[in-house]
Amino acid sequence: TARAELHYFTDSAAIPGGYAILSHTWTQVSAGEQTFQDVQEMNRECKSSGKNPRDYVGEKIRRCCEIAENDGYGWIWIDSCCIDKTSSTELSEAINSMFNWYALAEVCYVYLDDVLHIDNPHVESSSFRHARWHSRGWTLQELLAPVFAVFFSKEWKNIGTKYDLRVPLSKCTGINVEYLTREWDFRVHPSIARRMSWAARRKTTRVEDEAYCLLGLFDISMPTLYGEGQHAFQRLQAELAKQSTDATLFTWGACHYSIDDGREQTPLNMIHTQSHHPEQPYLFLFSPSPSMFNGWSNAYPSAQILTKSQPDEKVCVPRLTIRHFYLNKCSRVIYLDKATMRSLHLRPPRME
Repeated sequence: TARAELHYFTDSAAIPGGYAILSHTWTQVSAGEQTFQDVQEMNRECKSSGKNPRDYVGEKIRRCCEIAENDGYGWIWIDSCCIDKTSSTELSEAINSMFNWYALAEVCYVYLDDVLHIDNPHVESSSFRHARWHSRGWTLQELLAPVFAVFFSKEWKNIGTKYDLRVPLSKCTGINVEYLTREWDFRVHPSIARRMSWAARRKTTRVEDEAYCLLGLFDISMPTLYGEGQHAFQRLQAELAKQSTDATLFTWGACHYSIDDGREQTPLNMIHTQSHHPEQPYLFLFSPSPSMFNGWSNAYPSAQILTKSQPDEKVCVPRLTIRHFYLNKCSRVIYLDKATMRSLHLRPPRME
């Protein structure tokens, strides 16, 4: 942090005094973020001239280094310049390890470049609650993984810690306060569908990152293959199905309410024809995107799902009767009969 020089450590435990870490949204200006190669080249130039490279890096890197140094940390990790993205092997390793890097950091600095220091996060209309940081896929794990996080405004003024801001953070992310404060274990207690719903409204630049940014949240490791498109999210769900008996993995799609009872159901032969249409050749049990779990954000108590892996957890799903529990794909509805419900360890709702 004193010189903004890059150094390789084989393990986080080998970093003397621990390390700080940055969470941010990448700048949208044409100049972009400084990369691993940019900082490496700057280090070489300053080494030959005897200058301190920290004086010549971009403001974001420089301010992070200064704050970390003032807090007593000799090292800080910043994703934009500490990963060599030209190496597919290093990038894949970084993506699979990133959750742990945030979890093991002594402190996480969260930089919000669209929030002023005079803003009041506890006001519903505040710029804090509408910050771009809350809408990005990668920042979900960066919110949950660190034990201690400090938020900074555009001017690099301290806004508050994650604990101080737990209520407004819960309001704008839909994540229970208890998960933010680690009173509840967010990798054990919430169902798969509930955790998927936390990412449902978040966006990523690359479609593959919809899956890759969730690896740590589900404690999954798998190779990254940029160019595979939505297949990445299919692979993630396949891994979850192998490792968990949580049936909420299949409860994606729009919710069916009592107002829908009178609507005519699509004949099975039509569903079969549509599912084999050349433009939509496959009908999967898995969801095409985390956004399809958005209905869980608004689910309220009614039916309860109990899984073998989580026998004490009760998960809320939309009601009213057994036939209302369904799987949805491309606006087509498949109803589950009682036998299927029992095989998935589903408990039908108690009728009022």
